[in-house]
Amino acid sequence: MMAPGEQPKTRFRARRGVVQGHRTSLNQHKERDRMQEQHLEYAGFWIRVVAALVDTVLLMMVTFPLLIAIYGWAYFDPFQTGFVAGPADVLINYVMPAVIVIVFWNVIQATPGKMAINARIVDAKTGEKPSTGQFVGRYLGYFVSIIPLGMGLLWVGIDRKKQGWHDKLAGTVVVQDTRPEPVRFEKSGPQREPTLD
Repeated sequence: MMAPGEQPKTRFRARRGVVQGHRTSLNQHKERDRMQEQHLEYAGFWIRVVAALVDTVLLMMVTFPLLIAIYGWAYFDPFQTGFVAGPADVLINYVMPAVIVIVFWNVIQATPGKMAINARIVDAKTGEKPSTGQFVGRYLGYFVSIIPLGMGLLWVGIDRKKQGWHDKLAGTVVVQDTRPEPVRFEKSGPQREPTLD
């Protein structure tokens, strides 16, 4: 025999579950509507590959001249320098890029490559600027993404929010502004009335 009050509790729990489900659905709709209003979408895999290539080339333009100035062209011969050429190698190849990237993220939420594709890094829950701790965690998360044959980076291509493992660890997403650039023309001078010759 059912104890008094048991059925109402069950109904209450069921209703509470339905309400929570509706709230989750409403929050998802609000997030999608907010992103549509701002002309934002999650930046996909290939466009982020383009951004990464731009950043890589720019970093090489900074690091290679320094490494050549310190170690000479022998730096590119692994039989002479080994895996790590020296303290300057660690500083230039690992520490300096980390500092540069995290500073860019912290100041403008993007590296030059992401700026070129109108993308920026935001907090996955609020859409606001992530904290410095999130940025540091995101950078360290790159190593987690790269080590297993780059699976954490390839994950961007199949994830619903286009998050790599480093994004998931840091609680961030990369969004792209898809708003079309308005056409503007320079103001022309005063028009002259046609004259009869």
